[in-house]
Amino acid sequence: MDIRRKIDCFLPCEDMQKAVQMAEQFQVRGVVNHIYLLVSGEMSADATLPDGVSTLVVDNILSKQAMLTMAEKTTADYALFYMKTSPITLGYQAVERFVQVASATDATMVYADHYSVEDGKTVKHPVIDYQLGSIRDDFDFGSLVLIGAGALKAYAKLHGETDYKFAGWYDLRLCLSRMGTLFHLNEFLYTEEENDLRASGEKQFDYVNPRNREVQIEMEKAATAHLGEVGALIDTGRYEQPDFEEENFDVEASVVIPVFNREKTIRDAVESALKQETDFSFNVIVVDNHSSDRTTEILSELAAEDERLIHLVPNRNDLGIGGCWNYAVNDEHCGRFAVQLDSDDLYSSEHTLQKIVDAFHEQNAAMIIGSYRMCDFDLNTLPPGLINHAEWTEENGCNNALRINGLGAPRAFYTPLAREVKFPNTSYGEDYAMGLAFSRNFRIGRIYEELYLCRRWGGNSDAALSIDKVNANNLYKDRLRTIELKARQLQNKRGDEEGAGKLNPFFTAN
Repeated sequence: MDIRRKIDCFLPCEDMQKAVQMAEQFQVRGVVNHIYLLVSGEMSADATLPDGVSTLVVDNILSKQAMLTMAEKTTADYALFYMKTSPITLGYQAVERFVQVASATDATMVYADHYSVEDGKTVKHPVIDYQLGSIRDDFDFGSLVLIGAGALKAYAKLHGETDYKFAGWYDLRLCLSRMGTLFHLNEFLYTEEENDLRASGEKQFDYVNPRNREVQIEMEKAATAHLGEVGALIDTGRYEQPDFEEENFDVEASVVIPVFNREKTIRDAVESALKQETDFSFNVIVVDNHSSDRTTEILSELAAEDERLIHLVPNRNDLGIGGCWNYAVNDEHCGRFAVQLDSDDLYSSEHTLQKIVDAFHEQNAAMIIGSYRMCDFDLNTLPPGLINHAEWTEENGCNNALRINGLGAPRAFYTPLAREVKFPNTSYGEDYAMGLAFSRNFRIGRIYEELYLCRRWGGNSDAALSIDKVNANNLYKDRLRTIELKARQLQNKRGDEEGAGKLNPFFTAN
């Protein structure tokens, strides 16, 4: 097998001396054709460079201009692109292995597992397989990818008029995924220094940080264009209107609280719900998923004090959070609207429930999502503070929802549709799945003021996750996006005469 195909390397450069040292390990005889150091304009002055190494001026290494410049300068069979300025150490024959796999698979791009140096310690950093629904802009490829020159140059011809300052790399890899396979090699081919050592619970909210708004606008444009190219773009002008009078309910709303072993927080959550002041009748449905601590005892005490508290213990032991939600909304006590409250959290005021139910009618929406504030157990605000998902727009929120990792809280559903769609029986991503399915055919209403307090404390399970857990979560949410993207493609293909406006269960490709 011939692995001696030529590649051109593109390496970012902030310090010329360090970049030249880094370039030395990429000079693989018989494989590497040329090495380009990507520099800003102020660094473009002539420097003494080794043979086979030169500089390229780019505005931003992830901009479209940088992608097009790479396409123009690539004369070899492949382009090897490193996307960080921190040091990298190539594994034994890593470059040859990249080329060998690309040649064998005919992939448009190859990426691999790697090691990370974190606080001086080298740890494994596996990544996950790319799939149709892996369109979130924070997909982790690692920092070193091998791109087929033919695909790279085809992108340059098809790139369109949009000039992305930040979303160039994102736009390119979406295009590469349409052209062919993005191949994940489960081998640790290099070691990179990791400077972002924040916990997973902090990183996950970067996309809603107002300081990143300019970046997010570009990412949304690129994602929307991609959905259009693959036939999965939703036209909100074809939305259905929910009929809130189609069924009779004993109460107008139910606050739904799934719980397992939350003796420290469940009383606060239930009391927060029972204290709501409304001009309609409501109840609180707690699905106690066979708690083994004092949770069940506390709920029994509260239910004896207030008949509005419906304490349900499922007759089966295989329910995740989503299964508990299905159990609640299908119970005879569930009201017209089912409103979320996690067992760790609180409503911000006594008026939250009223505002949510009012929003259903005012916005003619089948689902409502509010805004929440991150806080500690003492209700002190934690970064990033208010999460209001201001990136949502009436026209394109349903499409941008496939790019981002969450839709916000608290979430509320028109009960007949929640019964029809059904939550996946999982304890992660079940709410996101419902939001995607609802937004395919019905409007999601938004409330941008604080309604909810999301408490982070020592018992939380999602504040600082291992890389394996982060990967498992991301793989599952990508799978949800794949399911939804396929459902949207099929719905668009069928068109009006096939009843494209009907909402089928999430796991049925409409």
